[in-house]
Amino acid sequence: MRDHRRALSDSQRARLSECAAACFGRHRLFRSARRVAGYLPNDGELDPTPLMGLAWSMGKRVYLPVLSHLRSDHLLFAPYAPGDALRENRFGIPEPVVSLRHMIDPKALDLVLTPLVAFDERGHRLGMGGGFYDRSFAFLRRRQHWLKPHLVGMAYGFQRVDGLPHQPWDVPLDGVVTETGFPPTRR
Repeated sequence: MRDHRRALSDSQRARLSECAAACFGRHRLFRSARRVAGYLPNDGELDPTPLMGLAWSMGKRVYLPVLSHLRSDHLLFAPYAPGDALRENRFGIPEPVVSLRHMIDPKALDLVLTPLVAFDERGHRLGMGGGFYDRSFAFLRRRQHWLKPHLVGMAYGFQRVDGLPHQPWDVPLDGVVTETGFPPTRR
């Protein structure tokens, strides 16, 4: 999957990312969210920047994940706007340069756009193997009436597989945005 997405040209990635943003930008989960977490694409991932641009134009707050310095296996989320200063984390992924007091806890978000390597129709997600999203959003596995944040994967349609192995600690997605739409998961 990673080789397949890296093989896409820059123009193909841009076109597919724009299609995904157009599809999901009209969805109620996106329209009702006030605090949206995105990510900066890496390794050929579907680019959420067009969707983040739509969020800014609608007056939403946009955040990016930052590796926590307090708990190195968890994520915090830093406010982000175009032109903000960035620095690479230990994996070479750019993060906003902000003080800890400006970062927010994952529970404060409404919508989280997550990168992935592969996904299935039941909302299982194969990431890059670090487990950061699963640990950071573990509280969602225990929720009964808590509705936020919604976790939405972003991927190319070819990243869908028939089934993925999963563990009890995996946090399923509410759906996956692709260039062809946003099918919610069947849990």
